[in-house]
Amino acid sequence: MASKPSIPKGTRDFSPAEVAKRHYIIATIKSNFEKFGFQPIETPSFENSETLMGKYGEEGDRLIFKILNSGDYLAKADAALLQNKESNKLTSSISEKALRYDLTVPFARYVVQHQSEIEFPFKRYQIQPVWRADRPQKGRFREFFQCDADVVGSKSLWQEVELVQLYDSVFTQLGLEGVTIKINNRKILAGIAEVIGAQDKLIDFTVALDKLDKIGEDGVKKEMIEKGIEESAIEKVQPLFHFSGSILEKMDQLSTLLAESQEGMKGVAELQFICDNVTNLGLNKAILDLDVTLARGLNYYTGAIFEVAAPKTVAMGSIGGGGRYDDLTGIFGLKDMSGVGISFGLDRIYLVLDELNLFPETVTSTSKALFINYGEKEAFYSMQAIIKLRSYGIKVELYPDKAKVGKQFQHADKRGISYAVIVGESEMNEGKFALKNLNSGEQVLVNFEELKAALE
Repeated sequence: MASKPSIPKGTRDFSPAEVAKRHYIIATIKSNFEKFGFQPIETPSFENSETLMGKYGEEGDRLIFKILNSGDYLAKADAALLQNKESNKLTSSISEKALRYDLTVPFARYVVQHQSEIEFPFKRYQIQPVWRADRPQKGRFREFFQCDADVVGSKSLWQEVELVQLYDSVFTQLGLEGVTIKINNRKILAGIAEVIGAQDKLIDFTVALDKLDKIGEDGVKKEMIEKGIEESAIEKVQPLFHFSGSILEKMDQLSTLLAESQEGMKGVAELQFICDNVTNLGLNKAILDLDVTLARGLNYYTGAIFEVAAPKTVAMGSIGGGGRYDDLTGIFGLKDMSGVGISFGLDRIYLVLDELNLFPETVTSTSKALFINYGEKEAFYSMQAIIKLRSYGIKVELYPDKAKVGKQFQHADKRGISYAVIVGESEMNEGKFALKNLNSGEQVLVNFEELKAALE
């Protein structure tokens, strides 16, 4: 007996209802991207390995899916490395391509490659799948969609202000209240590392600090010590673990802590500008909060960093994030091209909306009405009406077989179709249709215009 087929861990099949809900979220995000002036681009699902490797830090590099070279991929492999099973060193000779890990690095490559065709500042959005060899768990998948918006070619902090408003606009339209947009600045983290004398351990410091909500204060301290950061230095950042108060109060505390760091104070000034303007302009549903432990482990952020937390009533990780990168394109040869961008986590947003029952009832992929098939003459009469209804954008269909009427109604019920259109000899003689509401059971005789109005 053949074994039951399956799919790889961390991937999913989507039913018609699930796809309809995902498209609802994507359409909402896309409409807001365009409302804010962003233009769409698309890039390949896989890139040259050299484009991706080394851009996400040591932890990120380990999660990149590598693609084996075509044909006899071991032909050019180093025999000694193969014999000794040194897979990490062997990878570059047997795999020249990799699935994209995110949309930002491919975007940077796109900007450099097409710089002569682009009008700067360039505002782009991109909604495509990415892949990460992560451990699957709730809200974390190996294949998932990212919905990114980035601006390159401008250092203006008004871009950060607008991106906060963009987050707020999308979540407001989705009806999601209690979303918190956390903000910090990498210059502040660099300043803290400088003040405690751990400048050479900046990456280790920020990666560990970013895990505070996952492994707790003791876990963060333990990881910092394992990375070679002195206990005396960790003691100096003790206040970071218990920062509280309003944004203004937190700014005051940071200014005191970073008074001797020029880089750190520059970060404070940038945050002050963003937070003051967002506060004065106002937000609809979202809440802006300064989180000094927010680090985001990606190496390329240089200024403001964002992370969006779902409402506290839902047990879910971040549903969005991003930040400012002053020289991401520099890794591809284009210097001094500053950019800033954010991402929406489609899959996690879906889980949050589903758990909170926030999907509108009208979000469906099914037909509005099913025409019951009584035979060839009736089917032809029905198809004439179906073609006209579809020309008005109304989703209708004919049951393909002349089956028992009960079976056809049962099919409509299982599909979640709201109406049945019944056409018999008397309806055809009168040029009309019997329209039955399958929820209430009410049935009325209508002409085509009345049928169209009822189904619109």
